[in-house]
Amino acid sequence: MSPVMTTPIHIPVLLKEVLEALKVKPGGRYVDCTLGQAGHAKAILENSQPDGKLLGVDADFDATRLATITLEDYMEKTIIVNANFNNLERICRENDFYPVEGILFDLGISSDQLAASERGFSFNKDSPLDMRLNPDQQLNAYDIVNTYPEEKLSNIIWKYGEERYSQRIARNIVVNRPIDSTLKLAAIIEKTIGRRTEKIHPATRTFMALRIIVNNELDNLLKGLEQAITCLNLKGRLVVISYHSLEDRIVKQFVAKESKGCLCPASTPICICNHKPTLKIITRNIITPALNEILNNPRSRSAKMRVAERI
Repeated sequence: MSPVMTTPIHIPVLLKEVLEALKVKPGGRYVDCTLGQAGHAKAILENSQPDGKLLGVDADFDATRLATITLEDYMEKTIIVNANFNNLERICRENDFYPVEGILFDLGISSDQLAASERGFSFNKDSPLDMRLNPDQQLNAYDIVNTYPEEKLSNIIWKYGEERYSQRIARNIVVNRPIDSTLKLAAIIEKTIGRRTEKIHPATRTFMALRIIVNNELDNLLKGLEQAITCLNLKGRLVVISYHSLEDRIVKQFVAKESKGCLCPASTPICICNHKPTLKIITRNIITPALNEILNNPRSRSAKMRVAERI
């Protein structure tokens, strides 16, 4: 007998701020590029009725499956696609869902994905070293940890985890191969650098770096942002919530570039790039959760939201 599916408990981050930033209105069409448990999507649909519609995209099949439960009252107004948002333009065109009034990216890993021990995203439980959002893709964390050369492994941990002890960690990973579980890897890292004064576990940055590489997250983010411009209607809103500095830097630089005209070096006497601005920055400073939200949902504490408008 298959297990009974129940609606998961989920607290969407910066919900009020997202609805305001998207300027959700009745009859609007919106895209949630990181559907997850559909907390944001449900609120968008509730506030865009009677004729509002939503296209929800997620690379994780389990997430799209759970989202259908959350959105069961709105399925006639909803299209759900199990795909990566790096193909956003194609997804919108194939579903005749463009142009749209707003596009949301809520980046990072959900609490459900962290809690699913078989996925290998977390070291709170012992599980295989996997970390794939899409189980059909070939590369997983086990491959990286057990086959990459020490120098390449160190560079990944330094660049994508911003871990200053990356060389020591990479060296001890190579010495202790094969490593087949999350707890074994976390224990090696903790033994390598010890418990520091920081609140986070010493393995946190390394696990984040591995997850980013396994899922090609930063390249996919840039591709998704570039295609979002094409899909947005005039005055449509782009809203991005990020959870670490690498993501936020990409969003900040992308929006800054697309809000400018000429991108030629200052030494160029006349413009040869012919670049035209496509976005207007709405939030010069990042939007972060209020103290009350952080107390109610501690995982929101690192959230940073940026907003831009199609011009």
